[in-house]
Amino acid sequence: MGGGGSALRVCAEHRGGINWLSLSPDGQRLLTGSEDGTARLWSTADGQCCALLRGHESYVTFCQLENEAAFTCSADRTIRKWDVLTGQCLQVFRGHTSIVNRILVTNNQLFSSSYDRTARAWSVDKGQASREFRGHRNCVLTLAYSAPWDLPGAPFEEEAVAGGLLVTGSTDGTAKVWQVASGCCHQTLRGHTGAVLCLVLDTSSHTAFTGSTDTTIRAWDILSGEQLRVFREHQGSVICLELVNQHVYSGSADRTVKCWLADTGECVRTFPAHRHSVSALKYHAGTLFTGSGDARARAFDAQSGALQRVFRGHAFIINCIQVHGQVLYTASTTARCASGTCADSPHPTAAPRRPPAQPLPPLQQQGGLRHHALAAGLSPSTPAHPRTHPETHRGSTVPLVSGGDKAVLPFLGVRGRWKLSRPLRARPQDTVLACGDTYPPPSPQAPAQRPAPDPPWSPVARSLALPAERKQMPVLYALSQTG
Repeated sequence: MGGGGSALRVCAEHRGGINWLSLSPDGQRLLTGSEDGTARLWSTADGQCCALLRGHESYVTFCQLENEAAFTCSADRTIRKWDVLTGQCLQVFRGHTSIVNRILVTNNQLFSSSYDRTARAWSVDKGQASREFRGHRNCVLTLAYSAPWDLPGAPFEEEAVAGGLLVTGSTDGTAKVWQVASGCCHQTLRGHTGAVLCLVLDTSSHTAFTGSTDTTIRAWDILSGEQLRVFREHQGSVICLELVNQHVYSGSADRTVKCWLADTGECVRTFPAHRHSVSALKYHAGTLFTGSGDARARAFDAQSGALQRVFRGHAFIINCIQVHGQVLYTASTTARCASGTCADSPHPTAAPRRPPAQPLPPLQQQGGLRHHALAAGLSPSTPAHPRTHPETHRGSTVPLVSGGDKAVLPFLGVRGRWKLSRPLRARPQDTVLACGDTYPPPSPQAPAQRPAPDPPWSPVARSLALPAERKQMPVLYALSQTG
């Protein structure tokens, strides 16, 4: 087992879990987006908070930091642009009708995906939507962009790819390729039998790699829509992907990372040692860093697969990993961001004892149910004894209570007491479903706008921020077999 990584600093000013972090291209600043509805800018030199970005009305789902501006998206259905020097909100992008899940800023364009089943393109300067990409039958989770100069210039395709191509993945089990210039759907990539949770693009070969809850990774030609290869060795949902030097790295709910040859689909290496689902991946200078639902980050030698180091300190699932120079940054639902040195330390830190079980804090301190759903793992190696389910107050939540091949799912009662559903049999290919559609809460000034409900098979856990004054009884989660 590798030695422990040495923690350099902990950024703990957020009052809720951190859903994402982003480094500026020059590496001088760090941006974090939190369940407390704020984002914060940090100096990577001394770890001090430079600016508090306040304005969102619900939790921040994702963020991206550029050298001169910061971008955040939120469950309040908006995207915001911020000045990195003053922390002032420069622009609010409005138009989505449900939770904005992801954003991508490139080429003076901003792309977004949402639970309202659409993706959109926006002018960064004007703050207005220039295109709406409508066609998915369920939530749009992930997206990637290929610029026009990365695409072949065949005469019959020049007009179609003039503005580049946007690729989106959805819980409807498909990925779609969109012509940015026209907003038309160029190709629909069909083949997955579960939700598309992640995707990466190899622009040089115009190939998209998609990971799904059906336990497979698939390679597609984004110009022709042809399915090129299927990667089949995972035993659980594929949660995250990383493409480096013609190698595809995949993190899964089966508690492993696998390395595949991109051009053949051959699995050449497996990285074990995780105790829960692998939730984040980052490759840097020959080292593969992973984040897991067991609250630890790990460093592996990408060539040999040997475990080099284990980074401890978080208490819940690690949501995001970034690396700059010799520093590793990790974000977790523990409401803090940690940084640690990637280099070998002469005196590795000893593994701390696991603290005794304590009553869980409010939802805003845990980072939302969707992270616990991924962390649950639901694999045969789940401990045989179930975790004790604490009584807690209204507005709180707990992870899935699991034991052996069963999982007990908590439901929030209207009077503040927890009720347990009947034990449900779960297998590694089972996924956590979201049936609730009560977010956002009704506004007293306007009619309630409910997001498009997920169909019964939807395999993505929706995060619901439930303030104490909520009177509604949301239908939360269930288990369903997808394979």
